[in-house]
Amino acid sequence: MLSRKFWLPRPLFSLFLALLWLLLVNDFSVAHTLLGLALGVAIPAVTHAFWPEEARIKRPLPLLRYVLVLLVDILRSNLVVALRILRPARHLQPGFFLYPLTLDDDFAITILASTISLTPGTVSLHYDAKAQTLLVHALHLEDEADTIATIRERYEQPLKEIFR
Repeated sequence: MLSRKFWLPRPLFSLFLALLWLLLVNDFSVAHTLLGLALGVAIPAVTHAFWPEEARIKRPLPLLRYVLVLLVDILRSNLVVALRILRPARHLQPGFFLYPLTLDDDFAITILASTISLTPGTVSLHYDAKAQTLLVHALHLEDEADTIATIRERYEQPLKEIFR
């Protein structure tokens, strides 16, 4: 007999996919709801073999704090980037820098790289597993050490707390 893990390997992800489908089609009819639920069950079931092991969140309260900090930073960065773009180009100082990682969990590193890319004005470009670094591009890079310290304090340290 097939277990629940076979049919519904990631229940929250399945629910997320169903809701995402309804938002994308912008139609909350019964047919689209059933199609969204079918996609929410089928996609994780078909791709389950390619997924790494499940991340174990040890402390959910710091995760909630992390998400709130990220949302505030995204809003603030959107305003800063908009102002910088509206000014003449001579005020921009784009640059690349290597961010030295202290995280050792692959899932936490992926979350950190995604967080950097979600925040307007920065994007993570490359993860070097041997050197334990992320290559990051910033739209405006005044002080590399300050930017690294900010990422470490606002994102990497909370991720260590969440996934330790």
